[in-house]
Amino acid sequence: PAMDYAGLAEAAAEKVWRYRRDPDGWRSSRKTSEVSVSWRPSEEFAGNLYRSEGILPASAQRVWDCIKPEVGGLRTKWDKTVKDFEVIEAVNDNVSVCRTTTSSALMGTISPREFVDVVFIKQYEDGTMLSVGTNVEHPLCPPRQNIVRGFNYACGFFCVPLPGEPDRTQLLGFFQSDVGGYLPQTVVESFIPTTITEFYSNLTKAVKSLKI
Repeated sequence: PAMDYAGLAEAAAEKVWRYRRDPDGWRSSRKTSEVSVSWRPSEEFAGNLYRSEGILPASAQRVWDCIKPEVGGLRTKWDKTVKDFEVIEAVNDNVSVCRTTTSSALMGTISPREFVDVVFIKQYEDGTMLSVGTNVEHPLCPPRQNIVRGFNYACGFFCVPLPGEPDRTQLLGFFQSDVGGYLPQTVVESFIPTTITEFYSNLTKAVKSLKI
């Protein structure tokens, strides 16, 4: 039977909205001048759900242009963790199935990974833009022999304009990934908060410098 990609995408969006509204159980993990990262156990797999919150010195549209999932988009230019991004199937105007290939990390300790996700994008009336993804299977995207398949669970970004501050944007993120392979979970859980803080640092530089 065909997968209901649109239904899976909307269910993931509902989960991420729920994470945003639920203040309970978050424990601080890391804080820099650009972002604060907290975590709590994931409801979906045997790892953690991470929440990140930071203010970026740019309009919501500019931040969105830097992070939105699109082929040939700006993200592959500034985000060192993303090696390749491709759309496998456009389901409708808001939903697509995508494959992201990541670079190796931790000086090669973590080899490149691929993630196949259904991605949901929506802009709300207050100007907030949301991008959400969760892992799916797709017939055009079987696992590749030479690369480890990882799995994202409901994750995404809220790109939120700040009223009266057109050049400042709140970026709120949720991440929960099973990176696959044989890595100890302790290695993964120390690696993810570092990756998130680097993401915000590199994004801050990108919104200031990239020509759009």
